[in-house]
Amino acid sequence: MSDRVQNTASEGKNVANNGSLSGAVIAVAGAGGPAGHAALVRLAEAGAVVVGADNNPERLAESVDAARYARGGATVTGETVDLLDLDSTRAWADRIEKEHGRIDGLVHLVGGWRGSASFEETSLADWDLLEKLLIRTVQHTSLAFYDGLRRSDRGRYLLISAAGASKPTAGNAAYSASKAAAEAWTLAMADGFRKAGGEAGPRAAAAILVVKALVHDAMRAERPNAKFAGFTDVKDLAEAIEGVWSKPAAEVNGNRLWLTEKP
Repeated sequence: MSDRVQNTASEGKNVANNGSLSGAVIAVAGAGGPAGHAALVRLAEAGAVVVGADNNPERLAESVDAARYARGGATVTGETVDLLDLDSTRAWADRIEKEHGRIDGLVHLVGGWRGSASFEETSLADWDLLEKLLIRTVQHTSLAFYDGLRRSDRGRYLLISAAGASKPTAGNAAYSASKAAAEAWTLAMADGFRKAGGEAGPRAAAAILVVKALVHDAMRAERPNAKFAGFTDVKDLAEAIEGVWSKPAAEVNGNRLWLTEKP
C-alpha cells in the first residue's frame, strides 16, 4: 500500500528543457531524509522527473515541496511505500513506468545506524534492524527496478554506502556487515547489466557511491565546533549522484565511486 503526494508546479511556470537530466525519470528511495532532500532538489534542478519514496509522509512532503520550487515547472511526486515488502516495491516501480513511460534511475538512500562501544558489546538486535533497513530494502528496490532500468538507454542504480564496509571497526560490526552485504548485492546487479549488454557493453549501470559519513546544515548548527573531518555534505553527494549520468554506463557499472579517502 502507498499514499501519494502529487506536487507539480503551478500554471505559468516553464521548465527549460536543457538540464543535464532533461527527460529522465528518476526514483529516490529514502527521499525524506537530509540526503534525500538534497538529491530531490538537485535532480529536479537538472531537469529530471523525480519520484520520491519514504516511510515518513511529513518529511517526504517537505522534500517534494523543496524540489518542486527549486525548479519551477518540475514534476516531482512522492509516495509512502513499504520498501520492506517486495510486492509493494514492485508495484511502485510499475506505477512509475506506467505513468511516465520509462524509468532511468533508482537512487537508494535508505539509511540507519546502530553501533556499540566495543565488539563484545555488539547487540544482535542491531543486526536485526540493520538487515532490514540496509539490506532488505536494497534487495527489493534492485529486484523491482532491474528490468525497467535495463530497458532504459541511461538506466542507473545507485547505492550510497560507507567506507566502513571495506574496513569495519570493532563497534560497527552490524552496520559494516550490513553495508558490505548491500554492496555485494549491488555488484551482483551490475554483473546482470554487464551480461545483458553482451559484447556491446552494458546499457545500464549499478554503482556504489562511498562516503565516510554525511553532514548537513542542521548537524553543523547543532555542533558548531565540530570539524566533521572527511564527511561528505549532502549537497555534494547530490551533485555526485547527478554526475553519474554524465558518464558512460560501462565506466561506472560495478564500481565503487569514492567521495572520501579510501581506508
